[in-house]
This record gives sequence, structure tokens and C-alpha cells, in this order.
Amino acid sequence: MTQGAQPATSLDEGIVAAAEASLGSVSRAREAIHGVIFGQENVVDLALVTILAGGHGLLVGLPGLAKTKLVETLGTVLGLDARRVQFTPDLMPSDILGTEILDEDADRRRSFRFVRGPVFSQLLMADEINRASPRTQSALLQAMQEHFVSVAGERHDLPRPFHVLATQNPIEQEGTYPLPEAQLDRFLLEIDVGYPDRDAERRILIETTGAEESRAKPVMTTDELLAAQRLVRRLPVGESVVEAILDLVRSARPEGGDAAIRDKLQWGPGPRASQALTLAVRARALIEGRVAPSVADVKALAEPVLKHRMALTFGARADGETVPGLIATLAGKL
Repeated sequence: MTQGAQPATSLDEGIVAAAEASLGSVSRAREAIHGVIFGQENVVDLALVTILAGGHGLLVGLPGLAKTKLVETLGTVLGLDARRVQFTPDLMPSDILGTEILDEDADRRRSFRFVRGPVFSQLLMADEINRASPRTQSALLQAMQEHFVSVAGERHDLPRPFHVLATQNPIEQEGTYPLPEAQLDRFLLEIDVGYPDRDAERRILIETTGAEESRAKPVMTTDELLAAQRLVRRLPVGESVVEAILDLVRSARPEGGDAAIRDKLQWGPGPRASQALTLAVRARALIEGRVAPSVADVKALAEPVLKHRMALTFGARADGETVPGLIATLAGKL
């Protein structure tokens, strides 16, 4: 058993059996995705953490860094029905949720029929989500939190599992509508997608410009993924990990206990961040073949969990402070 995992004798037998069944399939899925997406190992792992934890992810990166391909590959490998919506300024909520149309049968009797939109998928890619108007962005709020949508007063349940992976371009901000804090908080992780290193880019050139290109193959089924998600919520979390999560999140608030950064924060993470971190560290442990998270998992996931849930004061920005820098300072004290 790898470092950081608890002995099997201290765990519930049901958890041990479920872990043995899931560890192999999760490991094979991770390997399959890495075999198609090159040079983005950390991004792939964070996307897997997001899905295994049952959450939604915000991918932030420049064009051409395989964000769309990553989502397509995740859908194929994990056995999910994946769809993509290109968010544009003229996109309407009905383009995402669906709409009611008037039908007429052979006897000329008329009735309304609901035509489902692309949100009725298991993995939805919201490409360049900040290019749509706030009205359209808000169409995803209920779906992401409640897992159902309301159209014309009727409730329509979304499939299980349901995940949103949205993308943003961090540079080009003209003609965009920044996501409000309430919607940012719906994302479990904010995942920064950077450039690949030289060796990875060399592999990209060789693998993707030949006669044949590597393609993903199904590794898990939807039932296996749901079982893994249930297992994540059952994995034990030690008292030291719980205390580390509480110390980190509470110190990242303006009224927190860390006097060194208290005056630099305009607002900080709420309890949803603590919940997200507790789920994410369990999922990361499972991905790495462990049945219990450690404080090292809390440190590794501190930035993607907290970055989009904090804002600096004007004075702190003028002094050259950054949110990732403050998070690194707080995580280093755990």
C-alpha cells in the first residue's frame, strides 16, 4: 500500500472491496487519457479529480492547448455522453436547456412537446463560457447545482452523472462577460492549462501529424464511474487532514486568523470551498492508488480549489500581490 494510505484492517470491509474494484479501472482510465493528451499530466489529473469528486471544472488557458480534445477524450474513456456548446454573445438559454414546441397530431390536436437541449448530457463542454451574456450563463446555474432544469414551470431532471467542464481564454477579454462570483463558486476546481514542455511538444508533433492519430478508447462504463464517485465520498479522512482543510480555508478569508494576509483580501472562500477540498483530496488519493488522503493532497489542491474563490484588495494588487502567491503562503504553513 502506498504512503499515506491507512491499513486495510482499519477500514470498513465494504470500502476495501470497493477500492480494489475501482483502483484498477481508475488507473487504466488515467493511463488511457495520458496516452492521447500529451504534456498536460497535471491538467488531466485535475480534470479526473473533478469528475471523480462529482463536480464541475473551469479550464483556463490559451487556444490550441488541447482543452476541447481533453473533454472529448474524458467522455470516451469514462463512457460518458459528451457534448460541446460554443458560447457566443447571441447564444440564448433555450439553446442550452431546450425549448417547448407546438405539435399537431393527425387529428389536428395540438400540444406542447419539450425538446431537450445539449445540457441533457453527462459531460457538457461549455467552450469560452465567458463569451455568452449573463442571462445565458445563468442558465447553467441551476443545472450545475441542482442537477435539474425548469422550463415553462416544469422540472426536467438531468442524467447522472452530470458534469460541466467550461473553458476560458485568460488573455482576450474584449466582448466577454466575466463570470459572477456565484457561478465561479459552482466550479469545484479552476484548472490552469499551460504550454507543454519541449519533449511533450516533440511528441505532439510526431503523434498528431502522421497518417494515423492516437484515439481514445472506452475504459470505464458509466456504472463503474458512478461506483468510483460513491467510493470517493466513503473514503476516510483523517483528523489531521480535516484540520488542515479548515486552517487553510478559514485563513484565506478577510476575517481569518492569518494576520499577514488579512488586509490583502477583499473576499475569500466560503464553506463550499471546504466541501470541495474535502472531496477533491479523496479523489486525488484514489487516482494515486491510495485509500485515504493526506495533508500533501490538501497542499497540492489548495490553488485550484481556492483561486477562483478569492479576490485581492486594490492595495494588494498595486503592491504586486497575487492570489496564487497568497495561497502558496497559506499552504506552506500547513
